[in-house]
Amino acid sequence: MSPIFDFLFGQYSEYSDLHIALEIIAVVFGILSVLFAWFNKIWVYPTGIISTAIYVYLLLQWSLLGDMMINAYYFIMSIYGWYIWTRKVDDTHVTPISRTTVEEKNIGLIIFVMTLVFVYGVYVVFDKLNDWTAHVDTLTTAIFFVGMWLMARRKIENWIFWIIGDIISVPLYFYKGFTFTSLQYILFTIIAIFGYIAWKKTLDNNPPTV
Repeated sequence: MSPIFDFLFGQYSEYSDLHIALEIIAVVFGILSVLFAWFNKIWVYPTGIISTAIYVYLLLQWSLLGDMMINAYYFIMSIYGWYIWTRKVDDTHVTPISRTTVEEKNIGLIIFVMTLVFVYGVYVVFDKLNDWTAHVDTLTTAIFFVGMWLMARRKIENWIFWIIGDIISVPLYFYKGFTFTSLQYILFTIIAIFGYIAWKKTLDNNPPTV
């Protein structure tokens, strides 16, 4: 086994074959979900539901409470987003891509602050606040909570939150020993950048009517 391979994947020697297989499946469906989001396709949600359901199980096994709550929230918001994206605003059109309103910005800020407080409290209660990764995990959880809520409402700003959270998550997951998931977040970052560009082009070509 080469030193590079051992550096990247050596930690998996301690994992069961089931957990390794499940992580790979979750990564594949997670990438598919973000790709569908890039192309503004409703399949973002069924693929996302599969990925997040698997991650909820895995992260619970690995005692990563913040990450687990992110994915549990994703699962719930995927169901909500599936409804919003297919809801018709009139006889022929479903909910379009749009920018956040002042009210939605305020709601996003509330979600961010409440998530920080809640996740920090969970780590304290379960005595898991014993490593710097727990603090970063708390921050990324809050970022992703807002991003998922904005995506469910088809707001273009969701991509900005994904990009920031993904960039932070790449070294975080690698440090935690989840190389496949870390590599997934590298792809997520790239896809999120192109997703923002694609959504902005769509929004510029189809400005909302007042």
